[in-house]
Amino acid sequence: MIRYLDPKYDLTFKRVFGEHKHLCLSLINNLLPFEPGEEAVDIEYVSSELIPPFPALKHSIVDVRCVDCRGRQFLVEMQMNWDEMYKQRVLFNASKAYIMQLYKSEEVKLLHPVYSLNFINKIFERTSEMNDEYYHHYKIVNILHTEKQIEGLEFVFIELPKFKPKNRAEKKLHDLWLRFLTEINERTQETPSELLECPETREALHYMEVAAYSIEQMYVYDQYKIDAMVATGIAEKGRREGEEQGRREGEEKGRREGEEKGRREGEEQGRREGEEEGALKSRLEIARNLLAIGLSVDVVTQTTGLTPEQIN
Repeated sequence: MIRYLDPKYDLTFKRVFGEHKHLCLSLINNLLPFEPGEEAVDIEYVSSELIPPFPALKHSIVDVRCVDCRGRQFLVEMQMNWDEMYKQRVLFNASKAYIMQLYKSEEVKLLHPVYSLNFINKIFERTSEMNDEYYHHYKIVNILHTEKQIEGLEFVFIELPKFKPKNRAEKKLHDLWLRFLTEINERTQETPSELLECPETREALHYMEVAAYSIEQMYVYDQYKIDAMVATGIAEKGRREGEEQGRREGEEKGRREGEEKGRREGEEQGRREGEEEGALKSRLEIARNLLAIGLSVDVVTQTTGLTPEQIN
């Protein structure tokens, strides 16, 4: 029986989509909402470090960054955990990639669009009306006339735990790539036949075989797993503590006001404040763990969203 690694971790995700252009191209064309004729024809990898021209500005790193023959940029990210700061980091990175074109072209009209494709291994939209929505596409549009768009930046967030494969022939590779990301891991007992029948996913499966990695690479992979598990545990603990604190504070405020409206508002405010406090505790704990394994303050700042003063 073939043993696989999980493609969602940093080492394996970059092995598939950061080293093989045709697989990254397939992922981009099938997961981004392109109209017919808009698909990328060819891509070239560029540095995943978004280094600003001035040292005083913050630099950042994405998992995979590439550009197609039209000059369009694609930022592809895999995120194992979630906090509300992640959307801001995505906006920051995409905006920086867009703005940095100015230093190559003096004319704003020559700037090319930036697409940010983000796979999230957590559920972050929990409202009842979005229970079954795993695909979230954001554009800059007119509120009243959504067909009118300011072009330049587009964002896609995919909640992997919500994805359920469907028999949709027109979206075959869309579903197959998401099945590859959600069904292949160390616990896979039987390789899905659909993934083996498709040339792209069959090749990606080969890169996930344990036998394809050296002992040193397996050590790095295990370290990524440990770090992700620690971060997940800390984030979950913070979320539970935040929700419990929010519930208690909300109930107390509701009792004081003596009205159903006051109770609901109090619970919501308390929940938000509790989640924010819990999220901050989680980021601080993650920062301590990252510093403990020798990462620099700059890297920890980028990873956690904390300020250098908070980290120090």
